[in-house]
Amino acid sequence: MSPSATRQAGIHRTKSVEQSVRETDEPETRLRKDLGTWDLIVFGVAVVIGAGIFTLAASTAGDIAGPSVSLAFVLAAIACGLAALCYAEFASTVPVAGSAYTFSYATFGEFVAWIIGWDLVLEFAVGSAVVAKGWSAYLGEVLGLAGAQVDTSVPLGFFSFDWGALLLIAVLTTLLYLGTKLSSRVNLVITTIKVAIVLFVVVLGLFYVNAANYEPFIPPAAEGGDSATGLGQSLLSLLGGGASSTYGVYGLLAAASLVFFAFIGFDVVATTAEETRNPQRSVPRGIIGSLVIVTVLYVAVALVLTGMVPYTELATVGEDRATLATAFAARGVDWAAAIISIGALAGLTTVVMVLLLGQTRVLFAMSRDGLLPYGLSRTGKYGTPERATLLVGGAVAVAATFFPAGALEEMVNIGTLFAFVLVSIGVMVLRRSRPDLPRAFRTPLVPVVPVLAVLACAWLMLNLTVETWLRFVIWMAIGLVVYFAYGRRHSRLAQELHAGR
Repeated sequence: MSPSATRQAGIHRTKSVEQSVRETDEPETRLRKDLGTWDLIVFGVAVVIGAGIFTLAASTAGDIAGPSVSLAFVLAAIACGLAALCYAEFASTVPVAGSAYTFSYATFGEFVAWIIGWDLVLEFAVGSAVVAKGWSAYLGEVLGLAGAQVDTSVPLGFFSFDWGALLLIAVLTTLLYLGTKLSSRVNLVITTIKVAIVLFVVVLGLFYVNAANYEPFIPPAAEGGDSATGLGQSLLSLLGGGASSTYGVYGLLAAASLVFFAFIGFDVVATTAEETRNPQRSVPRGIIGSLVIVTVLYVAVALVLTGMVPYTELATVGEDRATLATAFAARGVDWAAAIISIGALAGLTTVVMVLLLGQTRVLFAMSRDGLLPYGLSRTGKYGTPERATLLVGGAVAVAATFFPAGALEEMVNIGTLFAFVLVSIGVMVLRRSRPDLPRAFRTPLVPVVPVLAVLACAWLMLNLTVETWLRFVIWMAIGLVVYFAYGRRHSRLAQELHAGR
């Protein structure tokens, strides 16, 4: 089938791979190709190692899964790994900025591409705001360790002014504005520090592990608790007749969906394909390599963490959620807790940076297609989409500075999982519609792997709360209004087709 034959009228019109690649050479929207394989692996590890290791693992063990949180990480990693194989094929076939948005435009058409682009805002922009607030909290701890008792969040009427989050977003937006290569170098330094601290935690923690703390590995299901029943329990446990999703098998499954947040970001590597010197080779290696590295580190930390203290000591008390430092403090190793706090500060810095990078590139791709104002896709003297970078940085700064994180973690999860589902289906669609395309990396065992990826991600989505599903539906409804009010009428592809090009 020829590329032009894939084009259709209306909201299902598709954009050929050839056209997507051709548009990357337009002078006013051209991105600089500065990145190699190692840069992409650093980006992947930088964005994934952060909240998951330093905060999420402990609280999930105490509140939801018990010692089986390590197994929850494995289950989440399997789902991510299946999706990663699909991402790798797409990124090597369509080496264009935009990740799942661009892939969907070539397979499902403009309407689904818009839905995915809007959906990715949940993953990247909202994720940036959530992690930035976590960074601010750790900044307060580090300043306290230095003897300066400073509150990084100041009450301001109905809101709170989080100057720590604002400072972080301002600095990182400036770095991204000045060039992707500079951002990569900063990432390398900070990522090296935090990986060293993670390895330190694992080795030191082994000396305090008590095998008795692993029993029971999957604690018996508990009833009650504000977040365990009704709208707060997982959709799967509600449909399955479970009383709650705290501990037990439903708790383990719910934990896998929750710790999935810890893996979010490896797909951001795909958004940098257009800025990579050899994307057909480097992008697949960057995606898969970074995922393997962080999975090993996550499971190792989870095993050590739950072996050091009984899982009940990691349960949330009031507003105080347990962190990795909690386990060391409980064993009297306060000096280690201080080092972990510094590592968390470094770790979350790179997470926010790469999520901001991903959101900027998705916005860049959507505006270049006319679905958002075209001016956002113009690049400046540093070879970056300067207007898009400033817009994303400003929006995330406002969200992180004035609004609470709340339940946004699960919102990020459901948005990402939905994107993974469509990318996995898209691999099968493009294999059938464009078998002639050169593929530097081919997902093995198609359609088995993509189908398993879809099932795994859909299963994780079912384990998210009913409340999260309701919020997701509302968010997507808002996206539909924006598309039909602006994107559909300003679509660059629609205008070209109307002109008979």
